[in-house]
Amino acid sequence: MRDPYDILGVARNADQNEIKRAFRKHAKKLHPDANKDDPKAQERFAELNSAHEILSDPEKRGQYDRGEIDAEGKPRGFEGFPGGGAGGFNRGGFQRGPHGETIFESFSFGPEGARRSGHGPHDAGGFDDVIADILGGLGGRGRGRARAGGQQEMPRGGDVDISVPVPLERVVEGGPVKVHLPNGRTVEVKIPPKVTEGHRMRLKGQGEPSPFGGAPGDAYVVVAYAPHRHFKVEGADLRTDVSLPLADAVLGGKLRVPTLSGEVELSVPAWTQSGRTFRLRGKGLPKGDDAAGDLFATVRITLPETPDAELEELMRRRRDGAA
Repeated sequence: MRDPYDILGVARNADQNEIKRAFRKHAKKLHPDANKDDPKAQERFAELNSAHEILSDPEKRGQYDRGEIDAEGKPRGFEGFPGGGAGGFNRGGFQRGPHGETIFESFSFGPEGARRSGHGPHDAGGFDDVIADILGGLGGRGRGRARAGGQQEMPRGGDVDISVPVPLERVVEGGPVKVHLPNGRTVEVKIPPKVTEGHRMRLKGQGEPSPFGGAPGDAYVVVAYAPHRHFKVEGADLRTDVSLPLADAVLGGKLRVPTLSGEVELSVPAWTQSGRTFRLRGKGLPKGDDAAGDLFATVRITLPETPDAELEELMRRRRDGAA
C-alpha cells in the first residue's frame, strides 16, 4: 500500500484540519457511487479510507511516523493473521488492542450504501459525515448514514453560518437582532452584552433541510460588526473625527466626543493643531475578559459656519504683518 501522506496528498507536517479537508476532497471524487463504471473504484476508496484512518488518529499517525506500523496499520514484520493475541489482528483483518478491543474499522459498499464493521476507541474522524455529503451531492435516494450494526440513519441537512451585522452599540449593550433563516423564517436572537466579532450562536435544527427526509442541519448566527456613521473599526479599537472650533484650537476648551455608551467630555489644550489625536482608554469595542479597546479621537479645526468680519480683519492684519 502506498504512503498515506501520498494518498491524501498532504505534507508530513499537515495538521488535522488539512487532513480532514484532503480526505473530504478525495472521498467525494473517488467514492464508488461517483465511479460506477470503474471496477477499481472500491479498491481506491478503501485505500483512501485506510490512509485517513491512520493519519486522522494521532496515536496511529505517530506509530506510522516512527516506523512501528506500515501503511496498512500492521506492525512492522507482521506475517499472517495471529489468532487474536494482544496487539495483533483477528481473522476479520481488524487490528486488536492490548485488551482485545477492535481498533480498526473497515467499510463495504453495496445496494444498501456504506456499512461499517468493527468499532473501536478511535473513530475514523468524520467518515459518516463525508459519506452523507457525498450521497447528498450524488442524489443518492433512500441512502442513509452508516451506523455500527448495519442500522441506517438518513443523512441530516447541512449546517449553515449566517453572518448578522450587529450595530456597535448593541455589541456593547446586548439585545435582540433579527436573523433570516434558510427556510425563509425570520427569528429574533438575543445578542449577549460585550460580544466580540465572530461570536457564534447555534440555532439547532434551523439549518438546511435534508434532501432525504433526515433531520435538518443547524444554523450558526455569526456576529459581524455593522458599519457605523461615526466610528471606524480597527480590531477592538475605534477611530473618529471630532470638529474643533478655531477659537478652542487657539485658546483651549472642552469638546463633547461620542462613544458607544454616550458622549464624554474631552479637554483640549491651547494651540491644538488640526489632526492631533487623543486616546480615550476603554471606550472601544469588547475584546474578552471584561476588557475593551480604546477610542482614538482626531480633532479637525473648523471655521465658523457664518462669515465673521472681526476674524477676517484679524487674519488680514496677521497676514499683512507677516508679509
